[in-house]
Amino acid sequence: MGTHARIYTPAEAAAVSGIGIKAVHNAIDKRIVDTVTGAVRRAGGTVRRALTGDDLLRLKLWYGVGATLPADRRRRLFEEIKAAPTAKTVRADDLLIIDVAEARKQLKARIVDLDEAETAIGRVKGVMGGEPVFKGTRIPVRMITTMLAQGTGEAEVLEGYPKLTSRMIELARIWGAAHPTRGRPKKLSERGVKIKSSKRMVLKGDPSQSGRRV
Repeated sequence: MGTHARIYTPAEAAAVSGIGIKAVHNAIDKRIVDTVTGAVRRAGGTVRRALTGDDLLRLKLWYGVGATLPADRRRRLFEEIKAAPTAKTVRADDLLIIDVAEARKQLKARIVDLDEAETAIGRVKGVMGGEPVFKGTRIPVRMITTMLAQGTGEAEVLEGYPKLTSRMIELARIWGAAHPTRGRPKKLSERGVKIKSSKRMVLKGDPSQSGRRV
């Protein structure tokens, strides 16, 4: 790998490839992807399990193809892609053709999103106690990702934060995936958010028909 080649943390790789973070670590442990040898220093700290752009493609194809191909055939598929790096498609078997160009296109789009998110989001001294915010605002990004994760609809989030846009919510999603918090995610109440209203809904099939608070 060249000295200026881009690297990704496992969390960033998960955010870009759309693969769960546990699956990424599992792929590393099983040597489905090869991490960069040794610790790599980058802004914000040291990355000990660094992945390259080629690794992202491997992750996406490995889990994208899934059970369609056995593991040994998927590994040979990687060798064929490596031997023909500019090929748009690779034949996996008599009936299955892998669209490598489309996989690369999707990864590139997600990398652009992550780059934009990294530029737009950061910690600003004296703002929200150092919590990551959208620069130029006091909107805490982790608050937004927590709301979305706990089922708050995008329209409701936009209503609560008029300065937000749908694009900013997209950036918050990928940034949050690339920068997960350690430990148990905080509930909205633990972040100081008060519920303004609640309603009762009768769950279909509930014999008591007594309803449940949601």
